[in-house]
Amino acid sequence: MTRALILGGTSDASQLAAEIARAGLDAVYSYGGRTRAPAEQPLPTRIGGFGGVSGLADYMRREGITHVIDATHPFAAEMSRNAVAACAETGTPLIALERTPWAKTPGDNWIEVADVNAAVAALPELPAKVFLAIGRQHIAPFATKPQHAYTLRFVDPPDAPLPFAADVIVSRGPFTLDGELNMLRTRGIMWIVARNSGGDGARAKIDAARTRDLPVIMIARPELPGRQRVESVAEIMQWLGHRTCLGA
Repeated sequence: MTRALILGGTSDASQLAAEIARAGLDAVYSYGGRTRAPAEQPLPTRIGGFGGVSGLADYMRREGITHVIDATHPFAAEMSRNAVAACAETGTPLIALERTPWAKTPGDNWIEVADVNAAVAALPELPAKVFLAIGRQHIAPFATKPQHAYTLRFVDPPDAPLPFAADVIVSRGPFTLDGELNMLRTRGIMWIVARNSGGDGARAKIDAARTRDLPVIMIARPELPGRQRVESVAEIMQWLGHRTCLGA
């Protein structure tokens, strides 16, 4: 009997959960617990961390998990590494549902950097209006350049003081090109800092930056251990041994 564990929190994971539910498969959807009001799923859902590699391995044994699908955000590196280690420890098959990274196209003004600290260093010294599209867990290093006027966008309002003064937008994607163009224009944004998340839901800000000829400091994805990965829900369903006809 198949009993899958979906490590979720992304739109891709929600699409997968819907398809697994339609197929009548036994599965559990796991949220990391960072969002206060996560989207409801058509599967049994758990919220919160597992307690590292050993905690995840114990959970998998206790719940009879036979397959693990890592459909977390491409920058949820700790969870992805824990999944690789826990699946190796328990001998459980693992696959990643991973979006294709964005690729630089003609007209893009990207400064590609390896990590958040390098992104801070790439910002100019003269004051500028900067949109940090990187999530609230990664903003602290930008406090070393307090001369900038930062705009942040979160799914939930901040529950603790920010490390610097900022204009905070509370909104949940996906976002449209027109909406992003309006946001950049009305706030006078001069620089964008983004993570190379890939996918369509967050791409509008990259297209808007190209339209307005704005520089984008693009943070590369973290390196992860080798693992099987695919880019579509249909491939996951085939891996689970079920044919699927998405959109039928």
